[in-house]
Amino acid sequence: MHRSQVFGLLLIFVAVAAACGGPPESSVSDVAERYVKLVLKVGQHDADFVDAYYGDESWRPAGDPEPLGGLAAEAAALAGDLASVASGGSGLDGLRRTYLERQLAAVAARIDMLAGARFTFDEEAERLYDAAPPHKAEAEFQAVLDQLETLLPGTGALVDRYAAFRATYVIAPDRLDTVFKAAIEGCRARTMAHLTLPAGESFTVEYVTGKSWSGYNWYKGGFTSLIQVNTDLPITIDRAVDLACHEGYPGHHVYNMLLEQALVRDRGWVEFSVYPLFSPQSLIAEGTANFGIDVAFPGAERTAFEREALYPLAGLDPAGAERYNQVQDLVEKLSYAGNEAARRYLNGEIDRAAAQGYLERYAMMPADRAEQRVRFIDQYRSYVINYNLGQDLVRAYVERLGGTADNPEARWRVFGELLASPRLPSGLR
Repeated sequence: MHRSQVFGLLLIFVAVAAACGGPPESSVSDVAERYVKLVLKVGQHDADFVDAYYGDESWRPAGDPEPLGGLAAEAAALAGDLASVASGGSGLDGLRRTYLERQLAAVAARIDMLAGARFTFDEEAERLYDAAPPHKAEAEFQAVLDQLETLLPGTGALVDRYAAFRATYVIAPDRLDTVFKAAIEGCRARTMAHLTLPAGESFTVEYVTGKSWSGYNWYKGGFTSLIQVNTDLPITIDRAVDLACHEGYPGHHVYNMLLEQALVRDRGWVEFSVYPLFSPQSLIAEGTANFGIDVAFPGAERTAFEREALYPLAGLDPAGAERYNQVQDLVEKLSYAGNEAARRYLNGEIDRAAAQGYLERYAMMPADRAEQRVRFIDQYRSYVINYNLGQDLVRAYVERLGGTADNPEARWRVFGELLASPRLPSGLR
């Protein structure tokens, strides 16, 4: 089914619902249950689509996948039924209804893509993630690269000098588990000092290979997660805190637990028992996970923790911690270069080799990491916006509500409230 047909179906169902008042039995809860079942059915067509599900096992579809055309019609019918339901007001109930509307629209867009439709990078990002990715010019990246030139002087390509610099901060494989677990404990302690976590929460860690990502949190429900760390490429000391916070505390593990506690168990909102990866929820998930690193370790506190707790365990010289983080902070400012490479690559403006070259030139990714990132873009496409744009939107939202760096208690409070709410990316502005 062509995307224009799907959109037409959606408009027809919405119009009929508005004119006729929708089925008498329609309610947000009714739509929510059908939404969960629809997401699970789409997951039969797309192995990456259902990131987590811990609801009623009898809702999982059995047998062959339903045709995509039928799933598109089902999504349109659900949108029409939801349109007939009262708005729910301005509180959490209102956010719930708006959340379902936008999540359903993203599911419909993903079905459309699975059926063969192709959007531009920007169109895809807006349809799937409820956000408009900014455009960045090379001049902005070059200004950062010029600063790196002064910090990493020498001959040869800057990216090669950077790779050689980072190589001196690699965690030896036989020390990785010890360092990573220490990082997790540090992140967890800081999180528990400010947020109340469900009793009995836990996770397990696995080290894997052959992935396009560096780390992944698989939430299992019941306040438990499986955290996987990809060891395909050498892991530098900064990645210990990055992954421990992002995948664990106060990142994905905490985010999923608070949603399960506050919305699924306390309120019975079943739609939060399923997590469709290609949806607005991912921008909130990735944005809070990235911003959570700064929340847990503001300012110089991160460098102090790494220097005192992690460098000795990794067998690295703590004297280099400050300079290393100074370089990393600059490289982080190049993150949007990854979005620009993805935009041009997915829009067909450049080929795979050129995309990899762009990442090496402007994002300071050595060849092996650039190749891995292009594989990530092949698999997840415009999902790349959720990390940096998500972080920027979450930071601006938290700070606008008083959670500035000089007010850590307010920062943790607003951040925790966001983690446990059905807020959308467009609701962060």
